Amino acid sequence: MKIYADRPLRLCAQLLCDVLALAWIALWVRAAFALHETLSALARPDVLLEDAGEGLTTHMETAAETAAEVPFVGERLSEPFESMGATGEDLSAAGVGFQQTVADFALSLSLLTAVLPLLAVLGVWLPPRIRWIRRAAQTRRLRAMPAEAASRLLALRALAAAPVGALGRVHSDPVGAWRSGDEAVVEELAALELRRLGLRR
Repeated sequence: MKIYADRPLRLCAQLLCDVLALAWIALWVRAAFALHETLSALARPDVLLEDAGEGLTTHMETAAETAAEVPFVGERLSEPFESMGATGEDLSAAGVGFQQTVADFALSLSLLTAVLPLLAVLGVWLPPRIRWIRRAAQTRRLRAMPAEAASRLLALRALAAAPVGALGRVHSDPVGAWRSGDEAVVEELAALELRRLGLRR
């Protein structure tokens, strides 16, 4: 499989496009990680809320147990502390819920930040690169054929895909010359197709 062209100009253009595409991808992936860290930091107050709720619950349970030991009135005396302990559990649950919400939001936004630019660059850069690689591979397979047949097929591809101006510079009637088997025109058309792909004979 051939990934890059033989001719320096086309090779430099391909390398530049590949480097820019990879740099674009790396930039947005890094931005997504940075955004995730920044948004995840918003969950710190919720961690404090969870810890405060757990601490309140623990202290109120201890106070309720101590109050329950008071003779005669211990059971009624422990009720307010148990109620405050339940409030602490609610605070802790709210802190956990907020943390989960922030984590989900951070993950979703970070994925969008990375995936959308990635899809954009892959849609613009990848299809032409794959097409070129396939055409270069087909051209390399033509080299295994007899030289005359390979030249005629390359010339035919030039007639199908090369710009009209470039064809006109080869011959005033390139199709007619190809049909009649004009060897000089066929060779020039084949060379034009190879130049168009950035390949050498």
